[in-house]
Amino acid sequence: MTGFGDRLAAARAENGPVCVGIDPHPELLAAWGLSDDGDGLRTFGLAVVERLAGKVAAVKPQSAFFERHGSAGVAALEDVLAAAREAGVLTILDVKRGDIGSTMGGYAEAYLDDASPLRADAVTLSPYLGFESLRPALDLARRTGRGAFILALTSNPEAAAVQRARHDGVSVAARMAAGAADENAAARAAGEWARLGPVGLVVGATIGPTAGAAGVDLAAVDGPLLAPGIGAQGAGAAELTEVFSTARERVVASSSRGVLAAGPEGLDAAAEALRSEVSAVLTS
Repeated sequence: MTGFGDRLAAARAENGPVCVGIDPHPELLAAWGLSDDGDGLRTFGLAVVERLAGKVAAVKPQSAFFERHGSAGVAALEDVLAAAREAGVLTILDVKRGDIGSTMGGYAEAYLDDASPLRADAVTLSPYLGFESLRPALDLARRTGRGAFILALTSNPEAAAVQRARHDGVSVAARMAAGAADENAAARAAGEWARLGPVGLVVGATIGPTAGAAGVDLAAVDGPLLAPGIGAQGAGAAELTEVFSTARERVVASSSRGVLAAGPEGLDAAAEALRSEVSAVLTS
């Protein structure tokens, strides 16, 4: 079984260091001429997968925009994930789950188990009940060759009070990064990956020099770095260079509205423009 990190590294090399979100905002659905219901969500998501298959490293469905429609939305999400699997497109399901014990185990089975219709190649996880609270998801991801992105240094202003807080002189973000590094080291020792570990971090592209100030060595994680904030949120080449520096070869830059706003007919060109912009920085 090829681990998620190695699969992502291969997709990144072939299709560029770009991930496009599948975020069916009501405003975007309206702009695409789609209804804000299960059918509209399905059409929206399937169009993104169809148009961008083989042109981006991964797609990232945002679960919240599907869940707001209840069972109809979740059914649409299942169909989008299935279409991506069929098309050979890696999926990062943006669910940001975090809990303890059997509840965390339930979330893990929902998104990382081979038998689940909601299974993705990787998920985003919130570690702020403690890194080890994620153990059920981390272990299941490892057993099934999937991956996880741990929220570490996010760009929302409220995050700083938690992520940059220090205990015994070490920031919370640095402890989360160290946890991810340990997971990757264990997987590598077991011969489970060669190019990139399966456990990565979510690091906002708009955070500036925060990583260094928080004592986080991004390169030492040995896993992928998911960088939201490109395009509509204001980050570009200069911000990517400032934030990621020597860890640039591990970054997958993520954009949602900046690409999706181009509409179904403009997706290809918008994704290619994003790929060209960030490739000049991240693969140089």
